[in-house]
Amino acid sequence: MKSMHLWTGVLAVSFAVAALAHHGWSGYDTTLVKLSGTIEASSYANPHGTATLKTDDATWKVILAPPGRMESRGLSKEMLVAGASAQVEGYVHLEDKSEMRAERITVGGKTVELR
Repeated sequence: MKSMHLWTGVLAVSFAVAALAHHGWSGYDTTLVKLSGTIEASSYANPHGTATLKTDDATWKVILAPPGRMESRGLSKEMLVAGASAQVEGYVHLEDKSEMRAERITVGGKTVELR
């Protein structure tokens, strides 16, 4: 019985940590912003990919879609290489003004809808 309570507690904590790790989209503005720049780095990992985009006047953390969705829509890991030019449309974070949630990305002449 003691071990059952222990496992129940472990599972509850695990779910709480997972929920905190993945954020919702309510923390982003509702005005669509368009950026153009060069990818400096990228991550193709769950829960969603990211890219660091260097524009003329700033460096942005761009939140992309989950890898499975990006892959199924034609945005491969190889397209998000450092040095590639990209255009991103999305919404700026309300508190972290250097972060954007991307709705679509154009890289290598291909536009991919992310949401």
